[in-house]
Amino acid sequence: MSRAIHVFRSPDRFVAGTVGQPGDRTFFLQAVHQARVVSVMLEKQQVQILADRIGMLLEEIHRRFGTPIPPETDSVDDLNPLVMPVDAEFQVGTMGLGWDAESQAVVIELLAVTDAEIDESIVLDDTDEGPDAVRVFLTTVAARDFAARSSLVLSAGRPPCPICGGPLDRDGHLCVRTNGYKRGAELSKSLDFIDPEVFKSLAVQDESLLLVDEEDDPGEEPSGEAGEASEEGGAGDEEAGPDDEGSGGPR
Repeated sequence: MSRAIHVFRSPDRFVAGTVGQPGDRTFFLQAVHQARVVSVMLEKQQVQILADRIGMLLEEIHRRFGTPIPPETDSVDDLNPLVMPVDAEFQVGTMGLGWDAESQAVVIELLAVTDAEIDESIVLDDTDEGPDAVRVFLTTVAARDFAARSSLVLSAGRPPCPICGGPLDRDGHLCVRTNGYKRGAELSKSLDFIDPEVFKSLAVQDESLLLVDEEDDPGEEPSGEAGEASEEGGAGDEEAGPDDEGSGGPR
């Protein structure tokens, strides 16, 4: 079956949110445009990494191109919950982040988790083969707002242990600073999170800004990436794919 790529070029809303109580929360990213809502499920650590990388990307594009960016802020205007019911299209495995110089937009791509090895060339590309994806174009203001809300959502979980800094559970806490003296708590399973190579370029100033093809100049229109995508869809939001069918991704 052909992959589904859900494209939001001018979303009314793109936010991180949770379902459940602290200590048992499920994290989602949700894109909304008019009556269209697409949600994906991901791990808490992925939300943190994405928010951090967006901040780094904004600083980098300002340094490289002089692009005006909004200042970092803790203020969050959108405190509304996720649109219910939350029906996740898929669980996020790989994330891509880029800068579309033509539309002056931060581009976020979320790809479904898969057992197959991910070829970086499919990130921000409309190739027929590959996992389902959600692609969102954000203004610099919207990107900063997304990062600020994400930080607020992340901090709204369990309070930290005053000794080790780890999250406190209602049913007990395994404190590493006290050699796990308090009983009744279980170690959580480790998270298998894929931190794609597209993120590594921010650590090297002379490499491209989180674009998959590190040989491309971020100031030029990238081939097969966000720049190309912006020409194909025109204004508004759409679902892209080889058959223009953008629904039905695996959960």
